[in-house]
Amino acid sequence: MNTSQIEQILDLARWAPSGDNTQVWRFEILGPDHLVVHCFDTREDCVYDLDGHPSQISYGALLETMSVAATRFGLRTEVKRLEGGAPTEAKFEVRFLEDGAVAPSPLLPAITARTVQRRPMSTKPLTDQQKRALEEAVGPGYHLMWIEGAGPKLRTARLMFDNAKLRLTMPEAYEVHRRIIDWNAQRSPDKVPDQALGVDAATLKLMKWAMVSWRRLSTMNTLMGTWAPRLQMDLLPGLACAAHFVLKAKQEPKTIDDYVEAGRAVQRFWLTLTHLGLFMQPEMTPLIFSKYVREGRQFTQLPGLQERAARLEKQAAALIGADGLFPVYMGRLGAGPAPLARSERRPLAELMKR
Repeated sequence: MNTSQIEQILDLARWAPSGDNTQVWRFEILGPDHLVVHCFDTREDCVYDLDGHPSQISYGALLETMSVAATRFGLRTEVKRLEGGAPTEAKFEVRFLEDGAVAPSPLLPAITARTVQRRPMSTKPLTDQQKRALEEAVGPGYHLMWIEGAGPKLRTARLMFDNAKLRLTMPEAYEVHRRIIDWNAQRSPDKVPDQALGVDAATLKLMKWAMVSWRRLSTMNTLMGTWAPRLQMDLLPGLACAAHFVLKAKQEPKTIDDYVEAGRAVQRFWLTLTHLGLFMQPEMTPLIFSKYVREGRQFTQLPGLQERAARLEKQAAALIGADGLFPVYMGRLGAGPAPLARSERRPLAELMKR
């Protein structure tokens, strides 16, 4: 193995998903078959990154992508998390080992094709064969709950619609949205392009005007409500899909390593569905704000929102069910044309540790 190969592996691995395209990692090559990944979460300034767990799921997605990318050269990866550092950081030592039993993965082309589809998708149900492939992809430590059919999809779409009101009327979430949207863009190397948000041009123009300041956005919400973006970004897409899913761990995740493993399962699922010609959109807000509520933790200074979140937690629990398993990821999926707008990635040179 040589340094050129490790750079080619990293050039693919950088396409792993991360919350709001934050790319919460930097690479340090220590040798032709050896590197350290320096990861950092965004819990200090992102209300969605509760305890850093969503970021830790992203770390796992990166490591899984790296393992798939390594098969291009007949290599397998050995990953070890290095102890020490701040609670908001994690380091992973990765070694690449030649293995005659490793063939190029059929998922390799899916690494760069995989993307988020926020617009309506086909309502054609998943086939039994597709569901079996996805259930096998997540591995024996996880269970996929499928939410299918008109009634269950409507309940899920309504849950997302109601959660969106929480998201759109919270100053703490506004700060995140203001920071991560790339306006007047179809592609973005380090943010989410506005044209990928899934709303029409008029709504997008209004959103851009309102998001200049929290005061302006709050005034617009009071005068006009949040119906238009919630209808286009949550309710209609929640109906226009093949199914919603909840990925549940069979053992309660407690450590960074547990969430990293969950992230690896998520990425196997996502790459597999991409390989099958499907698209996916994460739907994580019900899980995140339900956890805030269950643990009695405050996430906003605005009166009334904690109470609204408590009502939504009951709504989410009724949908997801109490089966003794532990939800770690949620989303919707289906077939349809690829989105024209998408997040891209920083060049590899910018992701190298300096």
